[in-house]
Amino acid sequence: MNILVTGANGFIGKNLVTTLKSNQQYNILEIDKGATPSELDQAVLQADFIFHLAGVNRAFNESEFFEGNKELTQRITTVLIAHEKSTPILFTSSIQVSDVNAYGKSKLSAEAALQRYAEQNLAKVYIYRLPNVFGKWARPYYNSVVATFCYQIARDEPIWIKDSNLVLNLVYIDDVVHHFLEILHDSYHKSGLLTVTPIYSLTLGELANTLTAFKDSRQTQEVIQTDNLLIKKLYSTYLSYLPENELGYPLLMHKDTRGAFTEFIKTSNRGQFSINYCKPGITKGNHWHHTKVEKFLVVSGRGCVRLRSLFSHEILEYEVNGDDLKVIDIPVGYTHHIENTGETDLIVIIWCNECYDEQHPDTYPLEV
Repeated sequence: MNILVTGANGFIGKNLVTTLKSNQQYNILEIDKGATPSELDQAVLQADFIFHLAGVNRAFNESEFFEGNKELTQRITTVLIAHEKSTPILFTSSIQVSDVNAYGKSKLSAEAALQRYAEQNLAKVYIYRLPNVFGKWARPYYNSVVATFCYQIARDEPIWIKDSNLVLNLVYIDDVVHHFLEILHDSYHKSGLLTVTPIYSLTLGELANTLTAFKDSRQTQEVIQTDNLLIKKLYSTYLSYLPENELGYPLLMHKDTRGAFTEFIKTSNRGQFSINYCKPGITKGNHWHHTKVEKFLVVSGRGCVRLRSLFSHEILEYEVNGDDLKVIDIPVGYTHHIENTGETDLIVIIWCNECYDEQHPDTYPLEV
């Protein structure tokens, strides 16, 4: 199946093309700014389906909008009409078609050309009037405030907000591509004006605060709430704009002669994860908790976890090693420790149901 994608090197085009290329049943015909009119005509005639994503949304003069939106679309439909083809076309329009600016008018004219083609050639035309689209590979300082803010905040550059209460309506690039592929795979899908869902709404101020919190999380170790889909998608987008030489960041290691303890991840409602290094022959712990519970997972080395109820003399022992992963639950009211019984460092991942609070540590020394 030959699939033509105009605007293949643009933001939406890149995401769509990379997804389509993962399916080897498609032959992707990519057309972008550098293509000649004859190359476009040839690709249009070869195509079994057309994703018409190319267009102009920034211009020095109004005529460029009509050349890049209306006239380009008319060229595609004219070729198809002349050859009596009824190739399905999916077109990315804009919510600005109802505005009285040149960009909106040019997109509305392009829609009209497609509708005439659909009626004359009995072809299916799918028109998406997209709001603000965000996600990876959008160009900063172009037409995506999310991309611009992500880029600036990741580089400690100042951001400018005229109205922090301005509400943005956003759709995520992966959701856009998902909808497009549904159209491609379902030949019975109703044509006409279509909408991408879900649409998310937030203010410019909320966007700036959210992205700033993502940046600060490297110091706080706080991670996002993945059950909030907008936050999850914004975080994935933000990370895609990190400078390539700053993907790594250090953690504070609390070191002594026994080994080291490092807090890795903290959450507001799921506790925290830490990494504990223990030298050979060293025992760590010998304390208990009222409410705090932990899970120990040895990922390297060999050791022994020992626990004892406060009301018993019986000691429970669990042999652990990095070659046979086993989680040990540490209940409340049990004093406990872990001993490195091997000849190499013992490395333990620890989950705790609450983040460490220096004022209320809930930790009471007691030998096992």
